[in-house]
Amino acid sequence: MTSDESKFSNLELNNEGLMTYGDNNKGKIFGNGIISNGSLFNIKNVLLVEPLNHILISISQLCDKGFNVVFKPCHCLIFDAYGPC
Repeated sequence: MTSDESKFSNLELNNEGLMTYGDNNKGKIFGNGIISNGSLFNIKNVLLVEPLNHILISISQLCDKGFNVVFKPCHCLIFDAYGPC
């Protein structure tokens, strides 16, 4: 999820209700869409939510969608079926 509309390559705006953050606060969902890096990768069903300080990514959801995630001491690598993103 993100609050930055510019990250989306495809975005459907709609009032989808509320979501609950880890600290039990609630946030408004404004829509969902696809975040992509050109033709390298697409992450679907990303939520557009009210302002966040960071982009939140669920590692388990990425893995469920076929991505491989590797953590290094200073960074994280995300791979799809074709290689690194």
